Amino acid sequence: MADTPQDNRLARAYARMMERVKTRLEEFERAEKAAFPTLNASIEHAAEKAVALGELTREEARLLGGYLKRDLEDAGHYLATTGRDLRDWLRFDLELIEERVLEFFRRGVDQSRLDLSAFETPPDDVEPEWYRGGEVIGLGTLRCQQCGERAVFHSPALIKPCSACGGTVFARVAGER
Repeated sequence: MADTPQDNRLARAYARMMERVKTRLEEFERAEKAAFPTLNASIEHAAEKAVALGELTREEARLLGGYLKRDLEDAGHYLATTGRDLRDWLRFDLELIEERVLEFFRRGVDQSRLDLSAFETPPDDVEPEWYRGGEVIGLGTLRCQQCGERAVFHSPALIKPCSACGGTVFARVAGER
């Protein structure tokens, strides 16, 4: 299935929001503010900027902000509960990821660890975060819940129905070899 112009526009907007969150975190870091901004505030700021610049509607910005928060929370939860590194969470070679994106996730995940204490439940009690067709994902590997087929995302993209069975519900594959 080919990407539509709308799909590409949303994936590019997700990437721009990710960059704005990174920039805002860096600005606060450089200014050595006493109170480091929360991840949520940085995501909201990036979403508001996208709306103000006319890149997204308020609803699209809210949706993409939710997807970005979901991806960062998923990474933070994985790192907090497993003690493994970001490479395992992303589940593909680091050479495939631009260094600036990896650095963004490192900064975002480090801050999100502070914001995610509520998510630090034992791994046996954790319900998987479901990813659905039509949502936007940043990076990583998803597994179709209907047939087990994997989909790898090397950059922000719209989640398409499973190429093998047409399923639309996925879970992140993390830490499996």
